[in-house]
Amino acid sequence: MRLAEKVAFISGGARGMGEVEARLFAKEGAKVAIGDVLEEDGRRVEGEINEAGGEALFLRLDVTSEPDWQRSIAATVSRFGRLDILVNNAGITPAFAALDESTLSDWSHVMDINAAGVFLGMRAAIPELRRAGGGSIVNISSILGLVGQDNVHPAYIASKGAVRLLTKSAAVQYAAEGIRVNSVHPGVIDTDMIAAARADPSWVEQTLARTPMGRFGQSEEVAYGVLYLASDEASYVTGTELVIDGGWTAQ
Repeated sequence: MRLAEKVAFISGGARGMGEVEARLFAKEGAKVAIGDVLEEDGRRVEGEINEAGGEALFLRLDVTSEPDWQRSIAATVSRFGRLDILVNNAGITPAFAALDESTLSDWSHVMDINAAGVFLGMRAAIPELRRAGGGSIVNISSILGLVGQDNVHPAYIASKGAVRLLTKSAAVQYAAEGIRVNSVHPGVIDTDMIAAARADPSWVEQTLARTPMGRFGQSEEVAYGVLYLASDEASYVTGTELVIDGGWTAQ
């Protein structure tokens, strides 16, 4: 059990990569709190983990809400006694618009969820990680936090770049307190988030042509990377980027 006796909070844990992370963490011995706006899906995941012998708690969380974060972290500690791990997984991918065709409201919406949501999550969790004697924060960024792309909304790319450098800043600030902070940078992962795009054969062809391994990634492949960074196996790893992209950024 790689996370035995650990308590983890995962935002965006009701579907997609977050759901897979929650299930894997529970399998590896963690008590898992799942924060999401998708209540039906979140309660389904909570119930299935508990029925399988794990310990899970669903909490409704809007990651752009400071009170929601404070309430959710407090509820996690109240239920499980401590907090050891935070995974900032929640995020959105907007429909493409060129920069000169984008609106300020679109920009603000994406940045609020993808970047400010990570900031608020870390700010709410750090006092509890400190009380636990240290811990691990894993922020889900993207390969587009490392490189640009011509057919993705610029706000998404900017938000994921912000997550990357916010991670490094926090890693430096809290390393002496035993709080590790790292970012994960997935490539194109086969989740509901890309379902609409996958219906376009030209998009699929172009995307796979850009990926040296020639296939989409799976949520499990990202989840195991997150598990490593969350675990004590990564005790000397902080402020770094784990890229899981089938070779995309190696070109």
